[in-house]
Amino acid sequence: MQFLRAAFDFLLHIDVHLSAIIRDYGVWTYGLLFLTIFCETGLVILPFLPGDSLLFAAGSFAGLGVLNPWALFGGLVAAAILGDNLNYWVGRHIGPRAFSGRVRFLRLEYLERTRAFFARHGGRTIVLARFVPIIRTFTPFVAGVGQMSYPRFLAYDIGGGLLWVGLFVWAGYFFGNIELVRKNFTVVILMIVAVSVLPIVIEAVRGKLRRGNGPPAK
Repeated sequence: MQFLRAAFDFLLHIDVHLSAIIRDYGVWTYGLLFLTIFCETGLVILPFLPGDSLLFAAGSFAGLGVLNPWALFGGLVAAAILGDNLNYWVGRHIGPRAFSGRVRFLRLEYLERTRAFFARHGGRTIVLARFVPIIRTFTPFVAGVGQMSYPRFLAYDIGGGLLWVGLFVWAGYFFGNIELVRKNFTVVILMIVAVSVLPIVIEAVRGKLRRGNGPPAK
């Protein structure tokens, strides 16, 4: 519980905390940011680390000249792509073993459905999932479990990583220090989080409505 409170406080005051990190760690800040994005995208057990909000906040400090924007952009793109690749290969390695039939709810047919899904929609899913917290952490893992073609995965993952990091870092760089944004930074961060999780909420509501309607009458 204390960890969740600390994480929530960090998110709400991410500009204050990031400023303190930059002050205390200097050039090592790039490494800490790299590690955070790498873990958020690469470790399926850490989907709640800050992603979009951290990229935007870091970009805003780059806009102030405190961080080098190109070093920041390049390092975080690399972190996002390397993290996804680790996640993919972990999923690809343990997938066939997990669906061996020894665990009742991990049936082989589920694995086949996953493979079929990524064969049809994998590229689009890899790119769009970048912009949805939690989902972006699990998607490369599931792509590995479904044995999506690695060259195809890598191509879309690089494109998605460039687009995701670029959008938020450069948005922070160009707009994060506008007076209105700076004075309402917490509100802006909450808006980024809200927009990011909106697809999850919409899909959950749709799923509930579909279940509530039941099967169509014959």
